[in-house]
Amino acid sequence: MRSTMIFCEMEETLLLPLYATTIGYWEHQEETLRPTGFPDYQLHQVLGGKGELTIGDKRYTAGPGDIMFLYPDVPHSYTPLSREWELAWISFNGREAAQMLLYAGIRESGMGSLRAEPILNPLEEMLTLSYGNELQDNLERSKLLYSLLLDLKRSLLPASNEDNELERMKPVLQYIELHLHRPLLLKELAEVAEVSPQYLCRLFQRTVRERPVAYINKQRVNRSKQLMFSSRGQRVYEIAQRAGFENVSYFCAVFKRLTGMQPEEWRRLHGLD
Repeated sequence: MRSTMIFCEMEETLLLPLYATTIGYWEHQEETLRPTGFPDYQLHQVLGGKGELTIGDKRYTAGPGDIMFLYPDVPHSYTPLSREWELAWISFNGREAAQMLLYAGIRESGMGSLRAEPILNPLEEMLTLSYGNELQDNLERSKLLYSLLLDLKRSLLPASNEDNELERMKPVLQYIELHLHRPLLLKELAEVAEVSPQYLCRLFQRTVRERPVAYINKQRVNRSKQLMFSSRGQRVYEIAQRAGFENVSYFCAVFKRLTGMQPEEWRRLHGLD
């Protein structure tokens, strides 16, 4: 593939929650200095050679299989460290762009590594599409961009410390699943992980992105939905007890907060009454 750059027409795609602005491929990426950043989000995938990304006082070496993430207006620079530095990239924006990156575990400009080195399929498809700028071309690019960001969640390797924390959390999450039907104390869960209750709360926030109580309540509501399907003759208070809620009023309040409706409404909506 030869070096290329595609400028996407955005007059109509600006209305979309996510849209591509430019797409490109460089056989050799030259040094780029941006003291005031770039107006859009950017994702660069390194396909060959090595380079260096600088963001503030942080420096990253980027080689094959690495991804560089750049948020809008963040000062940065990147420069080749080898004779050839091969990159594919996409710039994008939209009201859901930050949330899609957050879904993939990306919260700020920086680096990530892929589980496999070949170019991400949606990015490759965008680069091989027609260079046309008709609405249909740009809608297809936006669909592929959405797919690309969804795929990142499973394509990116977790940071080493995050990987260790996830392993430490697995027994706790399994324990919760097995004991949802009864009260669960934070101290009890901390003993499963062999950490202090305070540190367990931090682990939950970093790995599950929720407080322990919020996570447990969400799992209990999910359990209650399964019970309403499998035990249709049971009353709401019986479902609440079996799902681990000691108080039916609290169960109804949590259920409505998470679903927008009362348990009986949810039942009728799904034809389970």
